[in-house]
Amino acid sequence: MKSDRDLTLARLLQLASPALPVGAYSYSQGLESAVDSGIVHDAASAERWIAELLDFSVARMEGPVLLRLHAAWSTGSEADAARWNRLILASRESAELRAESVQMGYSLSRLLAELGEGGGLAGWEEVSFTAAYAYAASSWGVGADDALVAYLWTWAENQVMAAVKAVPLGQSAAQKMLLALGEAITAAAVRARSLDDEGLGNYAPGLALLSARHETQYSRLFRS
Repeated sequence: MKSDRDLTLARLLQLASPALPVGAYSYSQGLESAVDSGIVHDAASAERWIAELLDFSVARMEGPVLLRLHAAWSTGSEADAARWNRLILASRESAELRAESVQMGYSLSRLLAELGEGGGLAGWEEVSFTAAYAYAASSWGVGADDALVAYLWTWAENQVMAAVKAVPLGQSAAQKMLLALGEAITAAAVRARSLDDEGLGNYAPGLALLSARHETQYSRLFRS
């Protein structure tokens, strides 16, 4: 029924909203360090940084693992969900990136519990944001493909908003960047769906180095 589809869409928009209280605004995922080093210095370089990180990292690890987590939650296989959760945490390139995923996962898990939706996550010692996101999407009846695109959009939007603060950039430049990144998000979703387990990878040495440097950066706005 159309009303059911509308409700599912509303739930997906709630999950993808920047108003979701998980603390995403406080993280830059290495972008602030890239600004400090001069790699990112204007709208064009920020867009390039975000698009390349989306392609080489998010689309090849977080995206495909999100799909596997969604399948695990949808079939009631907590053991599979736990295995993929451990993998996504182990794939984080630095201590602060891992801490980011755990903090956001904890915040989303706590929110779902307060909403009466988080029973399946009860008792988990560490929940990645990816696992909690997939759990919420599955619980609310959001399909895996739609959840994937929303997750990629959420990630890209947060990166753009971080660039607005750190470069800095204007709001019009940010919207132009998000419009341009739409095609990159579509391509990332296609790649994420195409990868088998052997194709998963998170090889982004530049991100790893910049994130590690960010941990001791003299002055910073973001937690990662």
